[in-house]
Amino acid sequence: MPHRSGRRARCTLAVVAAAALIALPVGAAHATDTAPAVVAAEATATPEADATTFRIATSGFVDTFNPFVSIYLLPTNTIRYVYEYLVQNSAEDGSPTKGLADDWEVEDDGMTWVYTLQDDLLWSDDEPITSADVVYTYEQMMTVPELSVANGNLVSNFESVEAPDDKTVVIRLKTPQAPNPGTEVPIVPKHIWEEIDDPATYANDTDVVGSGPYVLESYSANQSITLRANPNFWQGAPKVDRIQYVYYTNSDAQVQALRAGEVDFVSGLTPTQFQALDGVEGITAHSGEGRRYHSISINVGTVTRDGQPYGTGNEALKDVNVRQALRLGTDTETLLERVMEGRATPATSFIPASFPKWALPADDEVIMAYDPEAAMAKLEEAGWVVGAGGIREKDGTPLQLRLLVDADDIIEQSISEYFVPWMQEIGVGITVESTDGDTISDRAVKADYDMYFSGWSVNPDPDYQLGINLCSTLPTGTDGSGGTSQDGYCNPEFDAMYAEQRSELDEEARQQIVHDMLAMNYTDTAQIATWYPNSLEAYRSDRFTGFTLQPKDGGIIASQAGYWGFLTVEPVSAEAAQAEEGGVPTGLIVTGVIVAVLVIGGIVFVLLRRRKMADVE
Repeated sequence: MPHRSGRRARCTLAVVAAAALIALPVGAAHATDTAPAVVAAEATATPEADATTFRIATSGFVDTFNPFVSIYLLPTNTIRYVYEYLVQNSAEDGSPTKGLADDWEVEDDGMTWVYTLQDDLLWSDDEPITSADVVYTYEQMMTVPELSVANGNLVSNFESVEAPDDKTVVIRLKTPQAPNPGTEVPIVPKHIWEEIDDPATYANDTDVVGSGPYVLESYSANQSITLRANPNFWQGAPKVDRIQYVYYTNSDAQVQALRAGEVDFVSGLTPTQFQALDGVEGITAHSGEGRRYHSISINVGTVTRDGQPYGTGNEALKDVNVRQALRLGTDTETLLERVMEGRATPATSFIPASFPKWALPADDEVIMAYDPEAAMAKLEEAGWVVGAGGIREKDGTPLQLRLLVDADDIIEQSISEYFVPWMQEIGVGITVESTDGDTISDRAVKADYDMYFSGWSVNPDPDYQLGINLCSTLPTGTDGSGGTSQDGYCNPEFDAMYAEQRSELDEEARQQIVHDMLAMNYTDTAQIATWYPNSLEAYRSDRFTGFTLQPKDGGIIASQAGYWGFLTVEPVSAEAAQAEEGGVPTGLIVTGVIVAVLVIGGIVFVLLRRRKMADVE
């Protein structure tokens, strides 16, 4: 389930560690990097830490824990641990594997899928899990528009869902379907949800009944989320009694909490934070090939599903020549080197390179290299001539665009430092509107932007991500509500190809259709995909062990397309913990609020960081 990000604004003090700095350019497109001074730090385990509670640092926003509605990364990741799917994504490679269903068969040339549930499945309240729960879940999404917000596209090809007996589920489709229709939909307990007056507005944050390895025990907004092990989980209760998400105002505070032993796991590290943690005794830093992509989303002229314009996007961006010029004028290779320090893969589309079957090949003929001269030619072709101050204009209107930037995200700030002069070079004026993540999320939904930084986590099968680029998934309301659209993109040809790929049962033929779809989207330029970031994580290896990667070779721990990362975690033995404590690590000693003063070229900067905007799944 890919999902949009959002953050609640919070007041913060100047909390920055020297290790968090990314060298910013000095007003030029190819500035010289300046290395920050590194302050010594020490990682110390908290004596009173509970060995049965695994603590994860977060600053993520929770809209709801309602699996029908939630579109934000933190709650949807939590939901993965609370509700089992009919079919799970395997840890090995993300391929379909046993979930609630023990096995399944495909009949009628892909038109009918028959699932047989495992024996003796129980909800966390000891009620039996039956095929009626599966049918109830799918039918709610099929018949109640308000309950199709998060994953409605996944059931759009369903003709009917039936339960001939307690252990059998039959899904009949409108057309043959290559993706397994049993994946990625959290199955809810019918006996709980059918008693709820308004399921669409139900927060689902108390007395939660689930089927996954953990169930939600408590939630305190902007403070903590606590999950407790489910003894009725079909694979057996996890070895850790509780998972607790602990809120911190920014990523630097999370890093320092990990060093101090206040939390056990941190993800979403910047390359410099990762480097600072790598080799610290008692902490293991892990870099895996993630399933996310990062982009600059462009307002192509947003409309509702029935064609009503909405939002405040610049009219110039409706012209594909202008959008392509922005792409040609963006040096993503330099951004990759200077901002991400090489810890990412250049992006071609919104399907990451970690899924090589589906990703648009880097040598595809549509790929445009950085070429300012070609960018200027595109703008000339579109009628934009050089005007006052070098900014192009048309019919007396200057080509001035707004770029939303999270004031507390050092990566977004750094990208904008490069992007503004690059755009100036081709004659496009950029006004950087620096604000908080919550405001950006709100404005993105309402299409109150020209450009903003975005990113999504993508599932092993590309069907969902392709599906949220359809005209049929555009919002229904002029406030951006009633739909889940990646970039407000709509192209009827793309829609037709989508239907074709979904029904194509020959995998090689389907791959080619998907590549053609991605090439079309690339050419239409609804976004500028910049990179596929490595997932940079770190954990207290003196306290916990047994993490499972997805995929197993070079994969990630957190934010998987499944629950494997923390499912197998267990406390280290006393002997192992004692062995970890043998040396004195280097690092930063933390006491309360950390203020780091960084001196670059004689200028002192105190940098504020809180959180990253692109927390979308």
